[in-house]
Amino acid sequence: MAKIKLALYWASSCGGCEIAQLQIGEKLLKLIEVADIVFWPVAIDVKYKDIEAMPEKSVDVCLFNGAIRTSEQEHMAKMLREKSKVMISYGACAQNGGIPGLGNFFNRDMIFERAYLETQSTANEAKTIPQTSYKVPEGTLTLPEFYDTVKTLPQTVEVDYIIPGCPPEAKTTWLALEALIQNKLPPKGTVITDNVKAVCDDCPRKKDVKKVTRFYRPFQIIPDPEICLLEQGLLCAGMATRGGCGAPCPQSNMPCTGCYGPVSGVIDQGSHFMNAVASVIDSTDPDEINKIIEDIADPAGTFYRYSVPESLLRRAKIK
Repeated sequence: MAKIKLALYWASSCGGCEIAQLQIGEKLLKLIEVADIVFWPVAIDVKYKDIEAMPEKSVDVCLFNGAIRTSEQEHMAKMLREKSKVMISYGACAQNGGIPGLGNFFNRDMIFERAYLETQSTANEAKTIPQTSYKVPEGTLTLPEFYDTVKTLPQTVEVDYIIPGCPPEAKTTWLALEALIQNKLPPKGTVITDNVKAVCDDCPRKKDVKKVTRFYRPFQIIPDPEICLLEQGLLCAGMATRGGCGAPCPQSNMPCTGCYGPVSGVIDQGSHFMNAVASVIDSTDPDEINKIIEDIADPAGTFYRYSVPESLLRRAKIK
C-alpha cells in the first residue's frame, strides 16, 4: 500500500504550530508508518523548487499554518493548494488570522515605522526600512512584498478542513490525522475538534449567572477555582469559542482567549464575546456602564485577539 504524501508549511505565525505537530508523541510512529513527509521546510532539507517540480495533486494532504502576510506566503499557499488533494488550515492564524491579524488595526507604513525606527532597541541612523528590491554590485537583492492587510488561508485559497487552536491541542491534531490515515475524513468544510459546542461545555466551573461591577486583568485577582471566571469579572471568551481543547486555560485559573475560533453558526467571534460580556454587567445606568467597561484594557485586542481578518471588521480604515 502506497504511503500518504504529506506536506507541511509555516506562513505568518509564531512557530507554535510546528511544535504542536510533534506533541502527538508516540503517535508520530504510527504516522511515519503510513505517511512520507515530502515538504516541511522547517524540519527537513527541501527547497521551493522541490515542490514546484511535483505534479498537480501529487501531495495527498497539506497542513498549512500561519496567516498570509506577504507575497511569498500567498504564492506558497496557492502553489501548495495546486499540488495538494486536501488542504487543511492548521491553527488559529491560518483559520482566522491569529495574532498576526492584529496588524490590521494599523497599516504597513505604521508597522514599519514602529519596528524599524521607533523602538528603543533599534539602531538605524540611516532610517532604512525593508524594500522589495535593492541593487548591489553583485546584482539585485529581493524580498517578498509585505502586504498592508493580513488575510486568512481560506480568504486566499480553497480549504477543505480546519484544525483550530493556538496551537491545536495534540488530541485535536491526532483526531484529524487519524481520520486521514483511516480514510474517514468528515464532509469538506468541517472544523475538526472533539466538541462542536463552546469551551464552556468542557469547563467544570459553576455558572450562577451572577452580575459583575468590575472587570479585572488576570494578574489583578486570584479567582475562586469553582466559579465561572466571567462571573468573577475576568474576560473569559469560553462562551464565544469552539470547544474541543478540553478547557485547559479556565481550569488553570486563566480565562479563555478564544484561540479555537468561533462557535458553530457565529459569523463574528468578537461581537459574540462582547454580547456575553454586556449581559453580565450589573447596571442599567449609562455612566456607570461606561465606568465599568473602562476597566477593559485593549478592547480590540481582547475581543478580536485571533479573528480580526476573518471578522466583519476585517481591518481598520486608515487614511
